[in-house]
Amino acid sequence: MKLQPKGFLFDFDGVIVNSFNSHYSAWTSAFKELFNKEIAPFPKIHTGKTPLIIAEYFCSVIGKEHQTEELYHLKDEHLDKYFTIPELLPGVHEFTDLLSEENIPYGIASNATKQFLKNSIHHLNLNFKTVFGVQDYEKPKPDPEAYKTLAKALGFKKEEFKDLWVFEDSLTGTKAAKAAGMNPIGILTQYSEAELKEAGSILVFPTLLEAYQYLVK
Repeated sequence: MKLQPKGFLFDFDGVIVNSFNSHYSAWTSAFKELFNKEIAPFPKIHTGKTPLIIAEYFCSVIGKEHQTEELYHLKDEHLDKYFTIPELLPGVHEFTDLLSEENIPYGIASNATKQFLKNSIHHLNLNFKTVFGVQDYEKPKPDPEAYKTLAKALGFKKEEFKDLWVFEDSLTGTKAAKAAGMNPIGILTQYSEAELKEAGSILVFPTLLEAYQYLVK
């Protein structure tokens, strides 16, 4: 197999897994514990954003912005304590098996917390050794720091960033990959092909399975 990209960088939520229920149930139970109220529906516009920004949104709905950090930390506790295994999306094992066989560097850079990534990777028996979460960056996505950090950890120099593919389902992450000088590849779990391409995706696939099939053709 001849692959043109030198490395593959993956977002986690919406690319590797469908974790909406895992996160939203933790937000719901934490919100209920803290405020004894029902939480607002999750707005699609916040897909891929940091847990702190999402906490701020939920608090703002009831005028409790000053308790943003409290909700953020409590949600993280609930995510760990009441951990629900996210649903694995198609093509992940095929992709990582292929990259391992071909000795092509790959890893995860996510705006999710480290503990959630660690728990999910363990329970789903995923083959990812280089993994970065929101605590690893000073500026999370849409800042390019997450993908630059991962690329450097995988041994890539700045001039090689243009040869890297980044799989993203959110506009937040797509913008981060583009700002890092890499090639964003859209996954259609949240946004339309038009929306992802407008944000900077050079190719778009329904899931990683179709991307894998495209590469091995």
